[in-house]
Amino acid sequence: MSEASAFDGKVVIVTGAAGGLGRAFAQGFAAEGASLVVADIDLAGVTETAAILTAAGATAIAVRIDVTNRQSTDELAQTALAEFGRIDVLVNNAAIYATLSRTPFTDIESEEWDRVMDVNVKGTWLCSASVSPVMAQPGGRIINIASATVFSGSPLWMHYVASKAAVIGMTRVMAREVGGQGITVNAIAPGFTLTEASLGLIDDAETYGVDRGAIKRASQPDDIVGTALFLAGSQSGYVTGQTIVVDGGKQFI
Repeated sequence: MSEASAFDGKVVIVTGAAGGLGRAFAQGFAAEGASLVVADIDLAGVTETAAILTAAGATAIAVRIDVTNRQSTDELAQTALAEFGRIDVLVNNAAIYATLSRTPFTDIESEEWDRVMDVNVKGTWLCSASVSPVMAQPGGRIINIASATVFSGSPLWMHYVASKAAVIGMTRVMAREVGGQGITVNAIAPGFTLTEASLGLIDDAETYGVDRGAIKRASQPDDIVGTALFLAGSQSGYVTGQTIVVDGGKQFI
């Protein structure tokens, strides 16, 4: 079977899929033949994502989810099973990012810190805890979305950076715990990528950091999607507990 058809008959859950990178992940898997469960707390946005996928000929359903609530994440898993009978891939993309204030770590509000940890860290844990026991075994794939900011130590952003560092640590633990079931767990750490959220953060987003990279252009969502397709596919079956930085070579310049 060619990699182009590797996801035929496979079921992929993408959280945080109301737009941005989450929508791009969903479109990438759909283009490769997967059926999609797209989930987000923004029901209108994720319903639009499902409609876009369906219009392109894919099979997709939209689910509203609160990733910080175990009942909600359990319902997501059960909805996917009821609709499609299986779960092959979980992409933990839901996160708080664009709405965060850039501020010195000494001045971060406790409420905002807790909210970031609740969604970005607890959400990744709960979605994985709900889905992994009922996903395809062997062959299940969990892909956690971290951030290259963990390695650069991006200033004025400590709550976000710390949450994504936690995701990398969780990835390694989860990989060891579910490896015996034939499930792999890996993380992708994107650099600054031109999504709607990123474009709203910085005025010069299209040129931001380009001069620091080995590849002299801005990162596009498709640059990240390709790595997810690899980690979810058959060719990466012996790769687990790893974090792949996708940032055009900024981390080693």
